[in-house]
Amino acid sequence: MPVYRDEAVVLRTHKLGEADRIITLLTRQHGKVRAVAKGVRRTASKFGARLEPFMVVDVQLYIGRSLDIVNQAESIGSYGAVITADYGSYTAASAMVETADKLTESEGSLQQYLLLVGALRSLSRHEHGSGETLNSYLLRSLSMAGWAPSFQDCARCGAPGPHSAFVAQVGGIVCDNCAAPGSPRLDPDTIALLGALLTGDWAYSAAADPTTHAQATGVVAAYTQWHLGRGLRSLEHVRP
Repeated sequence: MPVYRDEAVVLRTHKLGEADRIITLLTRQHGKVRAVAKGVRRTASKFGARLEPFMVVDVQLYIGRSLDIVNQAESIGSYGAVITADYGSYTAASAMVETADKLTESEGSLQQYLLLVGALRSLSRHEHGSGETLNSYLLRSLSMAGWAPSFQDCARCGAPGPHSAFVAQVGGIVCDNCAAPGSPRLDPDTIALLGALLTGDWAYSAAADPTTHAQATGVVAAYTQWHLGRGLRSLEHVRP
């Protein structure tokens, strides 16, 4: 039976039978993989705890007909326990892995893998607020998938900014000529914060006030939900 090895993030798990689980992995080189982990729900399992959501593992798999089979798993980043111990980090991480699951397929993306690993590591270390980390991750992951938002020039006609109207369907900020009647307007501080989250300007993000962060979070959520086509259930539980 052919075998391969890769690094992977555990996105989600499902029970299978009495002792097994189906593990959905985002791998570094093989894209998204669904595999059976046999016996991991037994207390004597040698690697069950390593195959929980948010864990980063070095995994060896057998190639199966429909699902691969996990043979070995070694921890690379034990982020799961730290993240699940904090509600804000847990809900943010849940939204991240759900987004990665929707954005990636079997061909995968090294950039998406590295972005997710970095975001989970940051959450586990509490480097930034969980909401900041999530919003930055969502904007960057959507950009890598081909939906980069514009927060300066008009997303429709390219007219130089600054502009204030926001239209998620078009791709971000639009000029007055392109804005539909009733389009929401964003204040300059919120637009600047969105740009900072997209580029990873953490100093600017840390200095922004809570009201501006709350407005930016609403914009990021609307933009994400529109472009993914299906709602992220995890976003409903994220603290504003």
